Order: sequence, then structure tokens, then C-alpha cells
Amino acid sequence: MVTNALSLGSLVPAAQALLPEIAAIRQRLHRHPEIGLQLPMTQAVIVAELERLGLQPRLGSTVSSVTAVIEGGLPGPTILLRADMDALPLQEDTGLPFASELTGVMHACGHDTHVAMLLGGARLLVERRGELAGRVLLMFQPGEEGYHGARFMLDDGLLDSAGPGSTVDGAYGLHISSSYPSGSINVRPGPILAAADTLRITIRGRGGHASAPHLALDPITVAAEIILALQVMVTRRVDAFDPAVITIANVAAGTTTNIIPETAFVQGTLRTVSEATRAAVHGQIRQLVEGISAAHGAQATLEIEPGYPVTVNDEAAAAFVQALAAELIGADAVHTLAAPIMGAEDFSYVLQRVPGAFAFVGACPPDQDPATAPTNHSNLVVFDEPAMAVGAAIYAAIALRRLTAP
Repeated sequence: MVTNALSLGSLVPAAQALLPEIAAIRQRLHRHPEIGLQLPMTQAVIVAELERLGLQPRLGSTVSSVTAVIEGGLPGPTILLRADMDALPLQEDTGLPFASELTGVMHACGHDTHVAMLLGGARLLVERRGELAGRVLLMFQPGEEGYHGARFMLDDGLLDSAGPGSTVDGAYGLHISSSYPSGSINVRPGPILAAADTLRITIRGRGGHASAPHLALDPITVAAEIILALQVMVTRRVDAFDPAVITIANVAAGTTTNIIPETAFVQGTLRTVSEATRAAVHGQIRQLVEGISAAHGAQATLEIEPGYPVTVNDEAAAAFVQALAAELIGADAVHTLAAPIMGAEDFSYVLQRVPGAFAFVGACPPDQDPATAPTNHSNLVVFDEPAMAVGAAIYAAIALRRLTAP
């Protein structure tokens, strides 16, 4: 059966009809958030919902991931759809009736909505599986918030999960955001999210009495010079059109007012949107840290912990998502991002292996301004739940259109 525009056009109303069920799943997860790579309660909810759809969920062997395959009525390729599912160590202060019931843990990045949207999209696809020429691999991933969950799933054989001889031909992910109008789709070709690396610098000087700094070697002033020089470096040695961001967010030294300490510790983050600039800046940071320390007679140890790679959308896949979204929700609700976002995302690991695209679903509450609304990772962030129907419909439409019979 050939999937036509009319059948896709029915997806948004169908998803809106499912919204109460989608919202109920989301709210259940929101009340009981979990952090990291082991999310047993979240995993159990997903498994139960997939089994209710007649699917056979598979559990990860090293992390609490879940995958399931929707087999189409005709042979064809495999398309991967992904939702992450972990929360953040944050005390919720939204006042929502379904606020987190756990102290210091909150779904502040909307991963609960991602799970609910993908389960809604799966429901739509199961009901239309006869139209699929191929199969859909559903990827429910823990540990996105700094735990490299997608990498663990890839190492665990994610791309072989669709069965022997089946290769994944496209991978797509959605992320909710309160920074865009509710129900909008926001995407761009090429880099859409940055690489994120952690910087840790230890400066060793010589301790002494604060009244006689000439008899000591103050590591705090060396650390201060390094911090300022890093900011100058990114404006003078990095191409403004292939940018880098360095933020030093933690400085620790000393114990009291009249002692010069022996060491100072500095840590922060580096964000870049190309692997070339990422590698170059690593070298420039090392040169700067070692050079400034040596100039003052101090010693410095620099550790750069690699984080997530740059998230790069395949140009054709991004254009496909834009055109598809315009067809479903209207061109006025589809926006091309002018520049990459300097946040990071471990779906980047999947997109390194499979061409695809990552897009943002706007969910700013209608009574708030996207420019000033509390953002993802805020303990005050609130997402407009009707936007989840758009996300569910987009997930289903991607698979239906990509897996259309010739």
C-alpha cells in the first residue's frame, strides 16, 4: 500500500485523540523520575506499554534500555526512532499537580515527554503497520544526561536489534523545548548541537603567609590569569563562524584569609561545533595553561575529559523532517535554526553511525514568552502537554514516509 498525503494528514488528529493517554504516561514518569543508566521503574512502564501494543520489548544487557521492532506489512529498510528517558538531580519547584515525588530529582529536560511521545508514535504506527515497507526500531535510552547512554546501547548491539541482515538506514530523534512556540518543529542541517568536553586544571605553587606573598608562589593569581586568558583565546584564536565556548564554572583554593594555599583547582566546560575546532582548541588550551604556569614558576596539570561529540544532522534528513513537518502542521510552525545550540546530546553517537536528524518540538506554555520562559534544566520549567501530540505524529510520519512502498 502506498502511503499518501491524506493518510499522513490523519496523524495529527489521531495523535490529539491519544493525548490523554500520552499525558497520563508522561505524568506517571514525571512523578517518579530516575537518574543515570539504571532506570528500573521507567523501564517497567515502557515494557508494559509496548507489550500492550503487542510488541516484544528487548532489554539492554548493561543498561536499562528498551528496544522494540514494529514489523511492517511489506519488506524494506529499517528506520530508528529514539527517546531518552533519564531525569536530572534537581529539586522541582513547578507546583504541578504531578510534580516529582522524589527529593532532589526532576524531569527538568522533558525526557518523560520524549518517552510518552514515542510510545504515542508507536501506537499510531502499530495501527498502520500494513502501510510500512520495512520496520521501525524503537530506541528508549537511559543515561543521556552525561552518562553516554547511547554509546552503551550501540556497544550492546543497538544497530543489530532489528534482526539478522537488517541495517538501520535512518535515525531520528526529537527533543522538547520550552524555548520555542508550542507545537512548532525547529531543526537545521549540519551541526545542531555542540560537542561538550570537561576541563580540569590543577595549579601547584608554594604555600605561605598571606602577608609575605613574595616568599610564596600564589597559585590563585596564576589560576585567575589562566581563566581570563582562556576567554581572550576564544575571541582571538577561534573562528567566530566555527565557534568555541569556554566557561569556567568552579574555582576552589585556600582555607582562610591569611594563608596562601599550595594549590588551586579550576574546572569548566568547552563547547565546539566542529571536530576540527574541537581538536585545535584542545591544543590551544594546553599551550596556554602550561605557558602561563611556567611563566610564574608554577606547575599545572590539565585534564580534558572528552564528552559527547558534535550532533550533526544529515542535510537531506533535516530537509526531509522540515518538509514532512510543514505538511503535517503547516509551514508557519516549522523553523530553521539560524545557528547550532551549544548544549550537547548523545544522540550524536548514533548520527555518527547512521544518517538522520534531530529536531526540537516547541512546548512553551501559551501564557509564557519563549524568550523568557524557564528553560530546560530549570527547576521551574513547564512544558505545554498538547505539543506532545505533534511529537507523536512526527515520529509516526517519519517512519510512514521513509518506509513508503515504491
